[in-house]
Amino acid sequence: MLISQLRGHLVETTHPVSAALWADGALRWSVGPDFSSFWRSGCKALQLTSSLNHLPPDLVRGLTDEELAIGAASHSAQPMHVAHVESLLDRFGLVESDLRCGAHRPMHEPSARALERAGAKPTQVHNNCSGKHTFMRAAAKFSGWPDDYRPPDHPLQVENTQRMTEWMGEAPSIAVDGCGVPSFHARLHAMARAVSTLAVEMGPEWAPGSGLEARIGWAMHRCPQHMSGEGRLDLRVVEDATEPLTVKVGAEGLFTIALPNRRAGLVVKVHTGNDAALAVAVRSVLDEVYPGLIEAEPWPWSTVQNVVGRTVGERRAVW
Repeated sequence: MLISQLRGHLVETTHPVSAALWADGALRWSVGPDFSSFWRSGCKALQLTSSLNHLPPDLVRGLTDEELAIGAASHSAQPMHVAHVESLLDRFGLVESDLRCGAHRPMHEPSARALERAGAKPTQVHNNCSGKHTFMRAAAKFSGWPDDYRPPDHPLQVENTQRMTEWMGEAPSIAVDGCGVPSFHARLHAMARAVSTLAVEMGPEWAPGSGLEARIGWAMHRCPQHMSGEGRLDLRVVEDATEPLTVKVGAEGLFTIALPNRRAGLVVKVHTGNDAALAVAVRSVLDEVYPGLIEAEPWPWSTVQNVVGRTVGERRAVW
């Protein structure tokens, strides 16, 4: 499968795509090679489960869906995202300097410009991974572990690796993610198995599960604006779906989808990492595997526009 970008009637670029669907304990469908990729942010729900395991139970019980979604987020640093991270830091008895994710400009352009107009610089709470890091730092604090929770041999990261191995059915390779914590590298088929495990743990909407994985998955579904941001692909997919989905964008062209009603996990990877191609690939794969699951038209990423907003081409799937 390719996503082909045309300008006029001429091909400008092509982007190879791999995808895999795992359901009911087996690989049920795939397209393209069994590409190996980094999960990057695509596995934040699993990482958050490890962190919650090491927080006081009464504190975990008191967490809202919005706060859990922030913990699994690649958020855009809109005001509500920053406010939730700051609130969690305060509740855990932490401050911004306790985090180790680093600062970067908000992904939400209006929020970034507002920060600049105020003469302020981004801090670590504006990092799209700050929710995950807040929970990781809290887990280290309450467990009496070293403050720097990032090294692969830190007890929390060891647990994350063990969890990934269990859910994927094979051990991942490890490198360093953009925010400094370990990033897992694996085959798409293994990733799809892990995502299906999340879907199974969540349980169907008429009989949701009660474990931590279920709470996290359903929080991400109910509060997609908290784990994503305005105008983002993952938010749009959840909002336009005709059944519950828990989705997570990774980096460099990865997208994961847990379908709890179907006990299924779907992973899509654009080999080139192109974000616009990924948006078209996700919609095309869903239309192929589960027709009618996304009914919204038009799909905004399908058109190529010039600087004055005129449509001058299109992106489309070539099977």
